[in-house]
Amino acid sequence: MAQSVRLYTKGRFLGFKRGKRNQYENTSLIRIEGVSTKEETDFYLGKRVAFVTSRKGKSDDDKVNVIWGRITRSHGNSGIVRAKFKHNLPPSAMGSIVRVMMYPSNI
Repeated sequence: MAQSVRLYTKGRFLGFKRGKRNQYENTSLIRIEGVSTKEETDFYLGKRVAFVTSRKGKSDDDKVNVIWGRITRSHGNSGIVRAKFKHNLPPSAMGSIVRVMMYPSNI
């Protein structure tokens, strides 16, 4: 039997892009697992990001809620990236895991 292949890597939603006094909720900061330099983030630019949560519902179809986004650029020199989501992530999601998909490929 073939092993299942994971088409994503894990990332952590750190918070929103912000200045000293203002916070910009339309841009999220994500730390990708295994990425620690600005040069390593170049591979992930343009990749899709999914924030997956479970939701309570009566039917079996309502078990998963997904908010999709895309990595736009790097943030700083430590391997953090900026991502824009179709709907802004909720503040309660700070510190939670997001999935960074390995597609679309730019190789």
